[in-house]
Parts: sequence; structure tokens; C-alpha cells
Amino acid sequence: MSEGLRFVEEKVDDSVKLSLFGEVDIYTSQELKEKLYSIVDNNQTDLIIDCKELNYIDSTGLGIFVGALKKTKQYGKKIIITSLKDNIKKLFIITGLDKVFVIE
Repeated sequence: MSEGLRFVEEKVDDSVKLSLFGEVDIYTSQELKEKLYSIVDNNQTDLIIDCKELNYIDSTGLGIFVGALKKTKQYGKKIIITSLKDNIKKLFIITGLDKVFVIE
């Protein structure tokens, strides 16, 4: 069972930063999708996703990130993913998503 997901949204310069805490999986992905899409539509700025406290993400969560990226690109903006833990970074590399997202 999922440990749950929390997030904190804040403005950073001309971007919005969303810090993720916990796990993104089948149980929490819909909530994340709604949050990301809302941020993108309401702000139309670059989006920084801070994953320092993200412990787990599954394929559903990766799909949500990709959907949010497509939405962001409609506004000519980008998603920057920061502070990935090694196990999660490995997923991005294996799936090729490290070539699609800006990862810092």
C-alpha cells in the first residue's frame, strides 16, 4: 500500500516549484495529475519538480510527468526535475525520459 503523496507549491522567480514528498503510484497519481495540470494551466510558466523527498514512482507516475510535459510545451515552457534519488534517476535513464526532461 502507498505511503501517500504530499506536495508543496511555491513561486520561484518566473517559475513554479512543486516539491513532492512520498510516493507516486497508482493510488496517488490522479491527485498528482490534477495538481500538475492545474499549475501548468494557471501559471503558464516553467515548472520545477523537486524530487528530493520523493521515495518511489511507478510507470503511472512517469506517464503523468510526460502528460504534464506535453501540456507545458503547449505554452512554450519546460519542466525541470531536480534532486532525483539514484533509484528514481535510474528509471528515467532506462525509459529514456532523461533525454526528454531537463534533469538537474
